[in-house]
Amino acid sequence: MLVGETPRSERRPRADLEASFNALYRAHGPALGRLAASYVRTPGEREDLLQDILFAIWRALPRFRGECSERTFVFRIAHNRAITHVSKRLPVTVEVDDEMDLADAGANPERDLSRDEHGRFLLEAIRRLPVGYAQVVTLTLEGLSYAETADVLGISETNVGARLTRARQMLRKRLGTAHGD
Repeated sequence: MLVGETPRSERRPRADLEASFNALYRAHGPALGRLAASYVRTPGEREDLLQDILFAIWRALPRFRGECSERTFVFRIAHNRAITHVSKRLPVTVEVDDEMDLADAGANPERDLSRDEHGRFLLEAIRRLPVGYAQVVTLTLEGLSYAETADVLGISETNVGARLTRARQMLRKRLGTAHGD
């Protein structure tokens, strides 16, 4: 057996892996797309990062033993890939037509435009936070508990709370300034 290779007795059949991956993607794909969007600015970069995250999940799936929840497993991988991606890229300029995919359930164009504009302001404000704060906000917005966020980021729950409080203060200040408040 090669170093790092999974013993034959622990390997799962490919069909089982594909079914597990597809289930994970159905359950967490939209959240992973939003997470990727919080780290990068352009739709192309978002797609590249999402593909990188999904490939990393596929590669890690045979070694998943259920020692944490599937959600924590998926977000830990996504977090690690996003940090690696951000650390490798050069500063990017903001495109004027940068758009975010938001679900549209209403038929009120004015309300929808206002909500989309607020969403873009929030996303841009999150992107401008220091990485440690942006991570906590993004994972919280995806519904992860303090314990899950702490597990994904490798920090204490107390630190999650402190970072989230500080990030909220920074966001209030930035969003208040952006809207002329």
